[in-house]
Amino acid sequence: MKKFDEIKKVPFEGPNSKEPFAFKYYNPDEVIHGKKMREHLKFALSYWHTINYCGTDMFGGDTEEKTFGETDPLKMYKKKADFAFDLMEKLSIDYYCFHDVDIAPQGKTFKETLDYFNQMVDYLSEKQKATGKKLLWDTANNFGDKKFMAGAATSPNADVFAFSAAKVKACIDADVKLGGTGYVFWGGREGYDTLINTNMGLELDNLARLLKISRDYGRKIGYKGDFYIEPKPKEPTKHQYDFDAATCANFLRKYDLIKDFKLNIEANHATLAGHTFQHELRVARVNGIFGSIDANQGDMLLGWDTDQFPTNIYDATLAMYEVIKQGGFTNGGLNFDAKTRRQSNTLEDILLAYIAGMDTFALALRTAFKIIEDGRIDDFVEKRYDSYNHGIGKKIVDDQVTMEELSSYALNLKDIEVESGRQEYLESIFNNILFEK
Repeated sequence: MKKFDEIKKVPFEGPNSKEPFAFKYYNPDEVIHGKKMREHLKFALSYWHTINYCGTDMFGGDTEEKTFGETDPLKMYKKKADFAFDLMEKLSIDYYCFHDVDIAPQGKTFKETLDYFNQMVDYLSEKQKATGKKLLWDTANNFGDKKFMAGAATSPNADVFAFSAAKVKACIDADVKLGGTGYVFWGGREGYDTLINTNMGLELDNLARLLKISRDYGRKIGYKGDFYIEPKPKEPTKHQYDFDAATCANFLRKYDLIKDFKLNIEANHATLAGHTFQHELRVARVNGIFGSIDANQGDMLLGWDTDQFPTNIYDATLAMYEVIKQGGFTNGGLNFDAKTRRQSNTLEDILLAYIAGMDTFALALRTAFKIIEDGRIDDFVEKRYDSYNHGIGKKIVDDQVTMEELSSYALNLKDIEVESGRQEYLESIFNNILFEK
C-alpha cells in the first residue's frame, strides 16, 4: 500500500477500481443537475478529529503521534496547519472547520492564548490565499476547560458567562477575517446533571442572551454568514438544552432568534436523541432552519457518540434526499465530524477514512437524485394526501372552515376508508434504485 507522502492527489477511478487511494463515486468536477459534485456536497475537514485527535479514548491514551516533529508550541500548530491544507489538497476538499483551541496552543493567560490564536488565524489566512481553501465555520470550545464544568452561557457563575462571550467574540472576529460563512454554537455543557441544583429558567434565558449579543456583535462588524445551533441530547451532560431539532426550533422561536439561527445537524447526535438522521434533517427543513451537516455515524451497539466516518449508504441517501429537497446547501456544507478508529492509527488511515466517507455521500447524492427523477416515491406521497386538494380538505388547508362546519360534515360521513401506506412497497422501490446496476 502507498505511503501518505507518495499520494499527491486522490483520483477518481470509478466504481470498478480496486485502488484503495482512489474515489469510486466522488468525481469533484463532474456536473450533476447543473452543479459540480464539489458544489453539491461542500465537503469540509474537521480540525479537531483529523488534525489533533490521537486515538485517545476513555480507557486508554494516544495511539497516534501528531506533533509533526516539533516541540515549540507555535511551530507545532503551524505544522498542523500545513498538514491540514496538504490533506485537503490530496482529497479535493475545499473547506475546513475548527474550534478555537484546535488551531493554536494555549497560553499561560487568556491574553497570551488570544495572541497565539490571532497569530494562527493570520497563518490560516495566508494558507487560504495560497491554496484557495475556505473556512466553512468555526466555533469556541466552551466546554473543555474545567471552568465550564457547570456550563458556559448557562453557568451559575457570571464570570464564566463573560469569559464564554470573550471566546465567542474572538471566533467571530476570526470568522470574518477568514471569510467563513458559519458560526456554530454547540452546548456541550449547556444543560444539567440534576434539576435539584438547577435554575432552568435563568439558564435558558442566559443562553438566549449570549446568542443575541453574539448575533448583534457579528452583524455590527460585518459578519454575513449563518449562526448555527447544533442539537445533541446528552453527553457530556445528562440533559442538554439543545436536545434535538424540534427542541431547538422551539427555543429559537421563544427567544425570537429564528430569523438569524439555523441548525447544524449531526447524524450521531440524531441517534442519541432517538431519531433517525433523516428525521432531524426533515424537522429542520420544514421549520425553515436547515443549515449545515456534521457527517458521521454511530455504532448502534454502543451507547455514546462514537463519531465514526459514515459508510451507511442507506442513511446517507435519505440525508441527501432532504438536502436536495431543501434546494441544496447555501452557507452550510458536509463537515466530516468523524475520527478514525483507535486501531486505525496511521496517516494513510486518515486518507482512507475520508475517501470512504466522501464516496458514501457522493453515491448517496447520485442515488437521491435517481429517486427524485424516478418519481414513484414522491408521486405516492403526493397522491396519499390528495384529499386536501379538493372539497373539505381544501377548505381545511386554506383555513376556511370552522369547528361547527367540520362537525356538521362529519355527521354526514358513512364509512371512512384510509388507504394503505404501502411502506414495504416504497422501501422496495428505494432498494431497487439504490442497488440497480
